[in-house]
Amino acid sequence: MSNARATHLTRRGILAAGGALGLGAVLAACGDDDAKSAGSDKGTTAAKSGPWTFEDDRGTTVKLDKVPTNIVAFTGVAAALFDYGVEVKGVFGPTKTTDGKADVQAGDMDVSKLTIFGNKFDSFNVEQYAAFQPEVLVSTTFDDAGTLWYVPEASKDKIAKLAPSVAISVYDLQMPEPLQRMAELAESLGADMKATKVVEAKKKFEAAAERLRKAAKARPEIRVLAGSAAQDVFYVSGSNYSIDLEYFKALGVNLVEPPEEAKKATGGWFETLSWENVDKYPADVIIMDDRASTIQPADITEATWKKLPAVKAGQVIARSPEPILSYDKCTPLLDNLAEAIEKAKKVG
Repeated sequence: MSNARATHLTRRGILAAGGALGLGAVLAACGDDDAKSAGSDKGTTAAKSGPWTFEDDRGTTVKLDKVPTNIVAFTGVAAALFDYGVEVKGVFGPTKTTDGKADVQAGDMDVSKLTIFGNKFDSFNVEQYAAFQPEVLVSTTFDDAGTLWYVPEASKDKIAKLAPSVAISVYDLQMPEPLQRMAELAESLGADMKATKVVEAKKKFEAAAERLRKAAKARPEIRVLAGSAAQDVFYVSGSNYSIDLEYFKALGVNLVEPPEEAKKATGGWFETLSWENVDKYPADVIIMDDRASTIQPADITEATWKKLPAVKAGQVIARSPEPILSYDKCTPLLDNLAEAIEKAKKVG
């Protein structure tokens, strides 16, 4: 793993940018949110009996007398485990939108059944969490220091005393690696990885990856820009550390890469542009941050945005900077980009 890290950035500065960019990752140094539990109709597996041991991506080994069932996880992690039939009873992180619907990061979970300890950045109800009597807390980490994503800096020590934690790294890796690690975690928690649904989901992911590889090879001239919109600025992400962009690049996708100097202020994650300069990089396809913390394409009113060739050509699709780490949820990300490249007109 690279030694480059973004942890020197101020948490709030990163949040602004990260929340804005697949950098949420960068926000690695941050924490969040509130909840309850949902079962899965996707082949929920009976919990294993006996002792449970799992070594996470920090090199930390968690040992419990039995497989945990009172699990608390970052929303996206809970959504991934849900896809494998593992029930998570409490969550923190973006779970419900302002109108009470499921956040994009909640996947297929029934959010009305979840105990939410914090629904936004830097909010985590420690008292509620303590009363919940969690057996283990699971989150991702977006840096090489093992910072637990969305666990607030101010209360992380109190939270750590209440239950052991497990971290799955999504920093400076390609998508298949954290996908495999999440599958291993799910299996340790009782998921049946030989179930037809699970096996088929992995096959579909591999087929989608091959489709994207072929599309990129057939149309190397198609430039893809990863963007994220905020009120006053537009972020262009580099592929350095994001698991999706690193993988797309490895598959041959021609990604727009801001120069290192331009990304320096954000630890190498992305470049910040004013809306006046949103046309700085020619692009044929734009993949836009789909998280609720960002402005979605349909709601962008800036005239400079509307004049972009890719926008005028309707060649803008969603990107999930924090993918739900199940094969079922990552497959469409590959297929959608492959289709966009296959159909794109050369406009940038």
